[in-house]
Amino acid sequence: MTSQTAFKTTQSEEIFSTAQKLMPGGVNSPVRAFKSINGQPIVFDKVEGSRAWDVDGNEYIDYVGTWGPAICGHAHPEVINALHEALNKGTSFGTPSVQENLLAEMVINAVPSIEMVRFVNSGTEACMTALRVMRAYTGRDKIVKFQGNYHGHADMLLVQAGSGVATLGLPDSPGVPKSTTSSTLTAPYNDLEAVKKLFEEHGNDIAGIMLEPVVGNSGFIAPDAGFLEGLREITKEYGALLAFDEVMTGFRIAYGGAQERFGITPDVTTLGKIIGGGLPVGALGASKEIMEMIAPAGPMYQSGTLSGNPLAMTAGIKTLELLQRPGVYEQLEQRTQKLTNGLKEIAQKHGHAVQIGQISAMFGVFFTDRPIHNFDDAKTSDVDKFARYHRGMLERGIYLAPSQFEAAFTSLAHSEEDIDKTLEAAEEVMASL
Repeated sequence: MTSQTAFKTTQSEEIFSTAQKLMPGGVNSPVRAFKSINGQPIVFDKVEGSRAWDVDGNEYIDYVGTWGPAICGHAHPEVINALHEALNKGTSFGTPSVQENLLAEMVINAVPSIEMVRFVNSGTEACMTALRVMRAYTGRDKIVKFQGNYHGHADMLLVQAGSGVATLGLPDSPGVPKSTTSSTLTAPYNDLEAVKKLFEEHGNDIAGIMLEPVVGNSGFIAPDAGFLEGLREITKEYGALLAFDEVMTGFRIAYGGAQERFGITPDVTTLGKIIGGGLPVGALGASKEIMEMIAPAGPMYQSGTLSGNPLAMTAGIKTLELLQRPGVYEQLEQRTQKLTNGLKEIAQKHGHAVQIGQISAMFGVFFTDRPIHNFDDAKTSDVDKFARYHRGMLERGIYLAPSQFEAAFTSLAHSEEDIDKTLEAAEEVMASL
């Protein structure tokens, strides 16, 4: 597999140039701007299965999957057909619908911690609301989060964040008052002793802990053995709540998410991405007792005009139906392992220090010889080498997240041939770095 001699980005460049005059930075989400890899954004025109095509006609094997939702592959025909039927009934109701009930039942049956669910419109909204209900339920104000964990751009959670904040090198965001974040305590991920110290100092004031059980917004970082169990014990000891942000891991690393995979049941769970089947959606869930704090059942207010949108519910229902079919997660695990094992062998063959992690259909690559346990470890990665790696793969038709600090994803649509072609491209790129 050689660099695409026909690889041109003329139309992408023209469209992005115009976009910069119309939108801040030319994008509607910062990491899309390719700034951290000193590159030029690619403007997509069409996606299907494991593939994407840009406006210049270049074809890619896609490992971003619209940042996680496309676990069944882009534009899955069964999802598209279900959406066509739903469209005939309208795009938005603003009232209860049977689709909400159906998806709610599927989520409750799948996720161990959830007895009731509230649908919202994004992962940010889900995490923001989860934080509010944790405070309302406990009567406490402080929250513990982890450095490099990203829970959306709500003010009180935009502290020591990953994702685009890490990509752009922003310490925190201007416009966030200190008073808003004064109740947010931070600790290094995978550091139980730091968490214990925070609880020793502030335990009676801490509403709970929120974390990505597997980090995807600092690149891929898995929990150390005993870490999640330790957090569960600490929160129980102090009467605080444990919240898993499973916007990324939910229905991806197991049908029941990280809590099923690791056997640790949190008190509160946030979801997004996959449960919308590619349409905007978010959700939070917990026990009936906690969830009935939320209006109109209880005093804690939350609302949303487009929450429970019938199109998003329909796409989510069909996606979860597809994920329940026999052999789905075995296939995801096998293909992703083949990819990551191959990448590791190729990198080592060509003398590159790498750390490559993987759980089911989620993985990440860091160019460093330092084992990755937290955000500080992730920051030792050679971002310049990653940028060259990214460009080389892009020119060979492999689309990766344009940031060292984002996880990558496979889907059911990724074939053995796709994996082989990806490894062939990586062989050439790693040899040239």
